[in-house]
Amino acid sequence: MTLHPVVAAVTDRLVERSSASRAAYLRRIRAQAGGGPARTDLGCANLAHGFAAESATAKSALRGRVKPNLAIVTSYNDMLSAHQPFADYPPQLKRAAARAGGLAQVAGGVPAMCDGITQGRAGMQLSLYSRDVIAMSTAIALSHDMFDGALMLGVCDKIVPGLLIGALSFGHLPTVLVPAGPMTSGLPNAEKAAVRQAHAEGKATRDELLAAESASYHSAGTCTFYGTANSNQLLMEVLGLHLPGSSFVNPGTPMRRALTDAAAARAVAITRQGGEPTPIGEIVDEKAIVNACVALLASGGSTNHTLHLVAIARAAGIELTWDDLSDLSGAVPLLARVYPNGSADVNHFHAAGGIAFLVHTLLRAGMLHEDVRTVAGHGLRHYTTEPRLAGDGGLTWEEGPKTSGDLDVLRPADAPFSPDGGLKVLTGPLGTGVIKTSAVAPEHRRVSAPAIVFDDQSELLAAFEAGELADRDFVAVVRYQGPAANGMPELHKLTPALGVLQDRGQRVAVVTDGRMSGASGKVPAAIHLTPEAALGGPLSRIADGDLVTLDAERGVLEVADVAGLQRREPTGGAPEGEEFAGTGRELFAAFRATVGPADRGASVFPGALAETALPRARREAGVVEPA
Repeated sequence: MTLHPVVAAVTDRLVERSSASRAAYLRRIRAQAGGGPARTDLGCANLAHGFAAESATAKSALRGRVKPNLAIVTSYNDMLSAHQPFADYPPQLKRAAARAGGLAQVAGGVPAMCDGITQGRAGMQLSLYSRDVIAMSTAIALSHDMFDGALMLGVCDKIVPGLLIGALSFGHLPTVLVPAGPMTSGLPNAEKAAVRQAHAEGKATRDELLAAESASYHSAGTCTFYGTANSNQLLMEVLGLHLPGSSFVNPGTPMRRALTDAAAARAVAITRQGGEPTPIGEIVDEKAIVNACVALLASGGSTNHTLHLVAIARAAGIELTWDDLSDLSGAVPLLARVYPNGSADVNHFHAAGGIAFLVHTLLRAGMLHEDVRTVAGHGLRHYTTEPRLAGDGGLTWEEGPKTSGDLDVLRPADAPFSPDGGLKVLTGPLGTGVIKTSAVAPEHRRVSAPAIVFDDQSELLAAFEAGELADRDFVAVVRYQGPAANGMPELHKLTPALGVLQDRGQRVAVVTDGRMSGASGKVPAAIHLTPEAALGGPLSRIADGDLVTLDAERGVLEVADVAGLQRREPTGGAPEGEEFAGTGRELFAAFRATVGPADRGASVFPGALAETALPRARREAGVVEPA
């Protein structure tokens, strides 16, 4: 099919905009590749340290250049259901790599925190920063120069983007991301949400709420709603970094074990010694990034990826912008209804045709680039296939479904749920932000009401409990929640309370420089607003009673008295000093001082430093600027 003109135009300008930075990135990783395994250049003492604990056979192989050695970087811990299955992966991957003619070593671990646990807690202020910590931890794991390829074990919110950013800093290494799969379906998401809202209204006890949550999050595997974790999985598959059909296979099944074995075998095959050298930095190019954006929009994926995709792209020398996402969103149809955008979960999505059907219908519509490199050794067309267990326990890939198994969950591109994507960029005198429209009913996508200003989410919840928000339309402005203020925590705890008010007939919306969960929806929320309040953005000057209009259809975020807003001095402020003591927050002062803005990925890495944050970082470091 002919490529859609908007997809073609966005790709062309992305290539042009990124020409210098992408060329510099490719020069760097091609120089890193050198002429063979980096370990052969290690001194004898260095190399001896690298294989001291290995068997005699492995030591002999690691001395040579013939067998590729794979780095396993794991996010395993047994507290988080999504990562608990990784406990058994390293020995399995080592055996599978050996059968394929390679070797594997656990190179290191990365932290994996759960936004579901830290919601509304001080620890949530470390969540977004953890992505960059994971990227740095990945780089440390790979820094030993012992490896010819890599296997990245991760699933959830910041973990997969962090692993990928770290892997791209070693872009010369072929790398396969290895998923663990979602837990089986538990309490339906709609029932869980109803209990949450009933508890917010005082109509359900804490014991009833905990019983509902436990019935929903009930076993090993990823949570089954379509939040950031499962958006990660879909995007990694469409990027060509997972094996086809591997994202949404449940843990502990024969298919899951076979796919894990196959991931190790493919990682061996795509090394230089394996004969199909496929560096990850060559896979993640401009076309692949556009494919990921399209897949995110078509599936109604997590708003967090308006941060993560920008940061991932920049790690590969690609200058993705929110304008690119906005233009694509105007052309890409919404094809999936998975909670919070519908009642189904990812298991239902997978059964209805899943990623194989999504890729098939988007390719037919000219919405995806087929001519990309992937770890599977084929172009994107191969990702319309599905794995099948063979008699010997191995895998074959067969053509996937050409029709949806459930049109209430997944639709073809020529009969979408909506003609445009699930995310929209909002602009206006309050700044630039994003909104997830796919989960918001059309009648709630425009709200014009007086502002009620809060400097912390706890203030809003206290006002709700006191009945101060009842019987009135309002736009809740929750400010000083940006990356430089307090780490840009998710504000998902606000959704049940505001949902109660909306259901009572009130017109309510949220405007914030913070984040909402990838599972948030229902209540219209302009999020990730930049420039943020802590850096002098317009939100720092807004006051109670200002008439604010959020219009997701037109893509605008307006305030009635712009001139008056501009004349005011900032009020409120970000937390300071002792307010950050405890829960590890004091350790991240350097991150708060140097983090870039949301529309540049909210990253602390040099390529993404905010021009507005740099002067503050230099001032706090004691640098005296010339007169």
